[in-house]
Amino acid sequence: MIGLSACIAALAVASYGVVAATVGVRRREAALVRSARAAAYTNFVLMTIANAAMIYGLVTHDFSIDYVAQVGSRATPLFFTIISLWSSLEGSILFWGWVLSFYTALAVWLTGPKLGSLGAYANATMLGVGVFFYILLAGPANPWGLISPAPMDGPGPNPLLQNHWLMGVHPPLLYLGYVGMTVPFGFAMGALLSGRLDDTWLRVTHRWTVAAWGFLSLAIVAGMWWSYEVLGWGGWWAWDPVENASFMPWLTATAFMHSAMVQERRNLLRVWNMSLIVATFLLTILGTFLTRSGIISSVHAFSEGPIGMYFLAFIAVVLLFSLVLVAGRSTELRSSGHLDTMVSRETVFLVNNLLLTAFTFTVLLGTMFPLVAEALRGEKVSVGAPFFNQMTIPICVMLLFLVGVGPMLPWRVADLTEFKRKTRLPAIALVLTLVIAFAFGLRNVWGLIAFSFAAWAATANLQEFAQGTAARRRAGGGGAIASLFGMINANPRRYGGYVAHLGLIMSAVGMTGSSVLQSDIVATVRPGEAIELAGYNVRFDELWANEEPHRFVVGANLTVLIDGREAGAMDPRLNYYRSRGEEAITTPSVRSRAHQDLYVNLLAFERDGSSATLHVIVEPLVVWIWIGSFVVAFGALISMVGGRRRPPPVVRPRRVLVEQEA
Repeated sequence: MIGLSACIAALAVASYGVVAATVGVRRREAALVRSARAAAYTNFVLMTIANAAMIYGLVTHDFSIDYVAQVGSRATPLFFTIISLWSSLEGSILFWGWVLSFYTALAVWLTGPKLGSLGAYANATMLGVGVFFYILLAGPANPWGLISPAPMDGPGPNPLLQNHWLMGVHPPLLYLGYVGMTVPFGFAMGALLSGRLDDTWLRVTHRWTVAAWGFLSLAIVAGMWWSYEVLGWGGWWAWDPVENASFMPWLTATAFMHSAMVQERRNLLRVWNMSLIVATFLLTILGTFLTRSGIISSVHAFSEGPIGMYFLAFIAVVLLFSLVLVAGRSTELRSSGHLDTMVSRETVFLVNNLLLTAFTFTVLLGTMFPLVAEALRGEKVSVGAPFFNQMTIPICVMLLFLVGVGPMLPWRVADLTEFKRKTRLPAIALVLTLVIAFAFGLRNVWGLIAFSFAAWAATANLQEFAQGTAARRRAGGGGAIASLFGMINANPRRYGGYVAHLGLIMSAVGMTGSSVLQSDIVATVRPGEAIELAGYNVRFDELWANEEPHRFVVGANLTVLIDGREAGAMDPRLNYYRSRGEEAITTPSVRSRAHQDLYVNLLAFERDGSSATLHVIVEPLVVWIWIGSFVVAFGALISMVGGRRRPPPVVRPRRVLVEQEA
């Protein structure tokens, strides 16, 4: 079979590449190193063939293939048939292997041989990670098993996965984010193995890290959006273990991107940065383990399989290997810089790192504690949203405050007079927001603090754009727009970061608004009757039903009235898939506006259409969560592909400057 043969060949080629790169560097045999790079390209071709073969099997309904028989169905629409590739364990590992081979080949192609031993070891590391996944594909997660006789039809993918188009977006973004973290990990290991412990690996991987972080940011929000649009409870985050699994590497990657700048500028945190990138990579593997091992119960855990022990063993091997390497190079990694004062940008980044690390450990503790408790005591325990909210909301608020402080402080030593001048406007915005929110009736303490700090942070970041543009106009003349774009193009990493900050602030405002200002009501109504909530009247007009090829749909036609005038129609639905029997999958109807969403879910109905039970929710500001994620991604894009940026100047300690002047 073509697919299985391609996977086995990929395993052999990747294994050869690991050995060839390692031996080639040690023996200084350039031909072997070149052949290892060729192995990376070959692997990409082989994994492309394997994935294309599986998609062909799905589209042609070849139910003799075990995986197709598990997730395929003749009635499933083509779009959902294709994305069934990542709807279950074996297919998702196959897709993961393709993304990894793509990243590896692209990294090898873009860096070429110019990095010498660093690049060769990085290639060996990335191919080594590939070996693990190809072993899974050839063994416990083999999607190419054959069934004889082949069934005439299959059950189709999990109904939750074919109920919304976002399932065609969320998993690929997640894989691009997760697997993308392999590249900086590979170059970090390359630096440790080659002994090239300067900042080269940081500079080489900056764009890779930002790209993976941007994809992961979009993936997390796409998952939140999917939960909001499909699960029917009106929320977007439930501290579900799988949600947490995607969030933890995002936190450590965020910390790494900030501390990497401290290393580049001040030659500090070198061991810390190595540790952060190792932790980020391991958390992506842990996330895959939690999602695909079947060890947890979650609406997001779409598969179970016997691969949990393989992942645990791989995590243990990577952790041990990384610790040995970091410990062995600890003397060479020792930082030569030091903090000059507590009032500086690097100090803010250090505090930011401590908070993000504390955040990660809190989420890790809450996620893993039930598993550990069950393993040790045999009792099922759960850690719910109250624990996470109580522990993490104060950290989120402090981080929001730092998002405003960081841009206003310079590297090394701050001029306190200048700092006070810069904080004047953000402080006014903070106080005004607090007063206005209180005057409009908001009494939730954390809500008041979050809105106020969001105003503080947004003003501080926008002020940087305004002051930088004004300074550029004074220096070179020209219009405001041209000066703004010129400023961003001159330092895309800095201003891309500020744009990402603004996106995060928007999302924080959306999360706060929808959490503390939400109102809802559940009611049973007859045709012609309306439910009143927060200025809306939602009138139930009629019930309808429709038979579709892959499901049976029951929906309610509703009319939205504001001040007695018709303002639109809504149609929440219940979908019945054959594989779920009588269990319905909801499709809420959402009317989105900039200030709030009107969210209606059909909970139940009388078969004769005489009544329907509706859950009506008003969610203020929720749309800003989604808009903020696009702004975050745009900021990451600016940081990655903006104008060519020179390496940042190293800000030397004052002591060194004084010695040189003397």
